[in-house]
Amino acid sequence: QVQLVESGGGSVQAGGSLRLSCAASGRTFSKIPMGWFRQAPGKEREFVAAISWGGGNTNYADSVKGRFTISRDNAKNTGYLQMNSLKPEDTAVYYCATASRGTAPSHVYEYDYWGQGTQVTVSS
Repeated sequence: QVQLVESGGGSVQAGGSLRLSCAASGRTFSKIPMGWFRQAPGKEREFVAAISWGGGNTNYADSVKGRFTISRDNAKNTGYLQMNSLKPEDTAVYYCATASRGTAPSHVYEYDYWGQGTQVTVSS
């Protein structure tokens, strides 16, 4: 099993930056891909970014390419999402998750364990 705890959310103005962290427990974290998703009120959960177990492969939603960067530190059992040039439409609850297969999967159903989420609010 893997337990995930997100942190780093908050409120920023458009154009600002935030760095989300995802602390994982469990010895398998370093051997499995992880991803970030987000869910805005009234909308479905959507893919943001994913990274392979070793960090060599990444995958991004078109809406965040060039602005967000996913990374991980397996020695610390922690994943990160650096978010720059934030826009009001980035406002959502952000979740980290781990998958049991694939390289850097982008679908909700491919992920097994989820964190509780952290709120990101971007004002114009």
